[in-house]
Amino acid sequence: MIIHRRRFIGTGLAAAAASPALAAPKPYEPSAELLAAARREGGFVNYTAQIEDLELETIAAFNKRFPFVKVEIVHLPGGQLIERIKAEIAADKLVADLIDHSEPSLLAKIESAFRPYAPPNAADYIPETIVTPRLWPRLTAGTCIAWNTEIIKDKPKGWWDIAGPKYAGQLGMPSAYTGGSTWVWAMFQRKVLGEDYWAKQAAVKPRIYPTNAVTVDAMIRGEVGIGPVSYPAMMPKKRDGAPLDYIFPIEGVPCFIFCAGITAVAKRPAAAQLYLDWCLSEEGQSMLIRDLGHLTSLKVVPAATPGLDPAVQKLWFANRAESEAVRGPWLAEWSKTFGMRQ
Repeated sequence: MIIHRRRFIGTGLAAAAASPALAAPKPYEPSAELLAAARREGGFVNYTAQIEDLELETIAAFNKRFPFVKVEIVHLPGGQLIERIKAEIAADKLVADLIDHSEPSLLAKIESAFRPYAPPNAADYIPETIVTPRLWPRLTAGTCIAWNTEIIKDKPKGWWDIAGPKYAGQLGMPSAYTGGSTWVWAMFQRKVLGEDYWAKQAAVKPRIYPTNAVTVDAMIRGEVGIGPVSYPAMMPKKRDGAPLDYIFPIEGVPCFIFCAGITAVAKRPAAAQLYLDWCLSEEGQSMLIRDLGHLTSLKVVPAATPGLDPAVQKLWFANRAESEAVRGPWLAEWSKTFGMRQ
């Protein structure tokens, strides 16, 4: 089905309606000039906070169409990546041709480090998801509640199920300090579920992990049984046979955007543009949804996400200005509530 999504950015909630049939995604067809320039350049360097295995799968799908472009990735968690970028900019030694990060507001603060860019299908994107005219929502993802099916037999329904004694001793989660993905669900909990939600969840003493991917791996090993993680962190592992299941919580699905831009100092801008154009195309977005568990910021969704009906489980996007204003003090409060040092 094609989902026509309406976003209410001011309230943080997004609703959607469905139509009966899915249209085939439009293939991406680059211009002859861009294709020739990308061939000459041969590859580019991508700095990304995306889960490394997922980025490698994305590159593999891209290379089925464009095998002559070698993508070299530098992967770091969001906080570490932004510090490296800032340090390289300060030293006038930025290596990246393309930068992809889970905290749009942080890249917006260094907008001058990026060149003007718009994909061929720019008009197909929801305007509020475009960070600046230089930074575009390459990836859109949501947080689910996942669990190890060999450990958890009583399935959860929503966020409040993992904030009480029901799963005491079995709950694990990534740190809210990990990056944009985890900060968004922490902010969602505080704003939508209430100021006492963190304290109630902390009372069951969850195990805290450094990233979504590490949390999912711990769940597969049986260290923990259940927890909130980004859907793309668990979906490929469930697809590949891991004993995992998931729900999108009934109270709402916190969503986050990885924005991407081509750097102003890019040595191989055409190859980077070919990759970014493809990722933002219907063809690329369909692959990201179907194979890796992403959502999309396209006005018309080109592929369905199993288990998600945005008419029922509302998609929640943080107001960017509010997020930036409260992030520091709220993360400090989150850290204190969960007994963490930062």
